[in-house]
Amino acid sequence: MKIIDIKNINGIKFHGGKSYRSVLKKDEIGFALMKTVIDKGGPYKWHYKNHQEACYCVSGYGLLRDLTTDDVYEIYEGITYIIDKHQPHEFTAITDVILISVFNPPLRGDESHDKEGNYI
Repeated sequence: MKIIDIKNINGIKFHGGKSYRSVLKKDEIGFALMKTVIDKGGPYKWHYKNHQEACYCVSGYGLLRDLTTDDVYEIYEGITYIIDKHQPHEFTAITDVILISVFNPPLRGDESHDKEGNYI
């Protein structure tokens, strides 16, 4: 068993906010789990070429745009969204937004976004 207190995790700053990564590849359970704080503003463009992501919104309000279809979705408390590999998207945070994010394959923990919004 392992217990993780998010207060003891140094966040990783990324283009648009900060990620508090509590479950990582080294934990060997097949996914990464994190608290993601997206700062009010944007749009922030991301494109995970090697990962799938599922996010559950804990608080805040934002707009998620699928850049392949130009569809826009409202994101607010209680909404879950899923981003597949090769699905570029952008997020506009109308307020600060807090998400619980799950990545597959799991993150190492030190990744940040490159200029295209992909993890490096």
